[in-house]
Amino acid sequence: MSKTRIHRLGDLQLRIMKVFWASGEATVAAVHQAVGAENDLAYTTVATMLRKMEARGLLRHRLEARSFVYRAAVAEEAVSRGMADHLLERLFEGSLADMVRHLLSHREVSRAELSKLEKLIAERKRSR
Repeated sequence: MSKTRIHRLGDLQLRIMKVFWASGEATVAAVHQAVGAENDLAYTTVATMLRKMEARGLLRHRLEARSFVYRAAVAEEAVSRGMADHLLERLFEGSLADMVRHLLSHREVSRAELSKLEKLIAERKRSR
């Protein structure tokens, strides 16, 4: 497995990070509006989660007019790569073929998606 740092995120943490990746920066109020209202989360719960995520190095903040404005400290690509690598190693012992076989046999896959996969594989073969 690569030495890439793995950021293990829970469902709420991932939803919060998606807010930052989409918007760049956000206040606690904006994040609460984006993820808290639909899940019946208190404003203070969201504020606490943001502080904990900052302590883990996932977020950074700056002070603007007595409000903290947060931003992502890790890129979406780094998180998705780390989580995918972790899943591949833990569940499929590093076998990409086993992982793809599992996904193809347990999920509905459209002809369009299969075509995209075939193109990706062909491109990868050409680049090797």
